[in-house]
Amino acid sequence: MPPKFISKCDHKSICLSSSTHATVAGFRRQGPRQRLAAIKADNRSFPRENKLFLEEDDRVFPAPLLLPGDDLSGDPEDPQSFQEWLGGEHRNPVTAKQNTVYIVPSPQIDPNVDFMRTWTTPKCPGDEHSTKPPSTKDVQDYLTAFYHGLPVKMMPPSTLRFIPWEEPTKRPRKKTGPQYLGLQSGDECVRIRSRTLPEGAYGGQVNLDDLLDTAVSILPKDAYALLILVDFDLYEDDEDEFVCGRAYGGSRVAVVSSARYNPILDNMQDVERLHAWPASHCNKYMSACASAEPTAKRQKRSQVNSRGSQNSTSELNGPVRDAVSVYRSLPEVDSSPSLLSALWLGRVCRTASHELGHCFGVAHCVYYACSMQGTASISEDARQPPYLCPVDLAKILCATSTSASERYRALLAFCERPGNSGTHFFAPLATWIRSRLAQIKDST
Repeated sequence: MPPKFISKCDHKSICLSSSTHATVAGFRRQGPRQRLAAIKADNRSFPRENKLFLEEDDRVFPAPLLLPGDDLSGDPEDPQSFQEWLGGEHRNPVTAKQNTVYIVPSPQIDPNVDFMRTWTTPKCPGDEHSTKPPSTKDVQDYLTAFYHGLPVKMMPPSTLRFIPWEEPTKRPRKKTGPQYLGLQSGDECVRIRSRTLPEGAYGGQVNLDDLLDTAVSILPKDAYALLILVDFDLYEDDEDEFVCGRAYGGSRVAVVSSARYNPILDNMQDVERLHAWPASHCNKYMSACASAEPTAKRQKRSQVNSRGSQNSTSELNGPVRDAVSVYRSLPEVDSSPSLLSALWLGRVCRTASHELGHCFGVAHCVYYACSMQGTASISEDARQPPYLCPVDLAKILCATSTSASERYRALLAFCERPGNSGTHFFAPLATWIRSRLAQIKDST
């Protein structure tokens, strides 16, 4: 949980290494030689320009944060190199016949299950109800840039529709056990589990696994992957409080919910807006989080790792420093509904690109702070970057057959759109991209 005592911060000093908690957690990051080898593959090479974008540089691609409670501080997965990705038995290659990414809008709601409309509104009080939820079209456009080189199409809003599973006169029973909805697609209707919750952020939730099974059944013949983007809360198991999304990578389908990314829930979910990416690399914040460990663990850490990890931003010219500088110059995010709306959109875009990454066969990243890192909480989600590290960028460039510069310019154009520029997610990302492009230009 992030420390509560940081209410204001100038982010003047940033840290590009993992926090001191990494030693306590037993995390051993791959060394420079291993990271360099992870970008290479037998009988596969990139044009020189792309190779420049894949070069390692801490000022561009810092180490994972490794704060207490983060996914990598628990049971990290094995690293997946570019070579291992190429030879992955569960990876589906992009072909001329299957190369389209489809986005499915949230299912329509039949009047006979109209009670579901209340499930998209948080129950907690707040003054941010005027915040505009993410547009499916905007998410589609972001993914078009993120997976530049492949067509990203939206399926009609009428593709999926919730209807009663039982007779319309039978209302759902007010209990916490499983209840059933019908999800109609064309002439087919499947049973979807749901549950109502007397406590919690939302009044009801829909089962994620059932939606993923539905996604498999509606996958078009020319689809490489399909994402269902929903605006209600999700759960998988009875023990789950909620889940934001999941992918069946081998089946090329994913489901993502925007519900938990609503900024109105940030206080309840311990989301640190002040130190969202790129300010998550703030040295003061990282040190405070690591120092929140029990005393015994702090002593162990100081004995094992006495090296300082603090770096002044003035010593770290590069994309991350530039992104933090822009972040510092922005007004408080809760000063405007439009800023909150853009923040909500950015959060959903990041998770949607992450889950689709699994459909491309990309595993969770353990090499760098990266969009493909796994997350253990909503608060960790906010701290992670939207960009791909060199290892995962190599995989996506190979899959999409595009150039790194074209991909970055497409993302930059999206970030600079009216409504996105000058906002807390997209302005730092735009600055990071511009700085990276300038680096590459200077090196040629």
